[in-house]
Amino acid sequence: MKINVEVECTPEEARRAMGLPDMAPVHEKYVSMLVDTIGTNPSPELVETVMRSWAPMGEAGLNFWRRMFETGGKSGS
Repeated sequence: MKINVEVECTPEEARRAMGLPDMAPVHEKYVSMLVDTIGTNPSPELVETVMRSWAPMGEAGLNFWRRMFETGGKSGS
């Protein structure tokens, strides 16, 4: 026997129904800190650290980002 149940709700309603915490304040704080950091002309080392944390597969992911920025910079010239 197979039973399908469809529930229409917003992401907020689903989060509350499952008992998950509200992470909106944390997200807003993180985004504001990121914007503040980017707005203060970050050092190349900081940019590399951020990219390394975002890059999947470690060094291979970082090389992907590096190639993407190098290619983008050349086409914009």
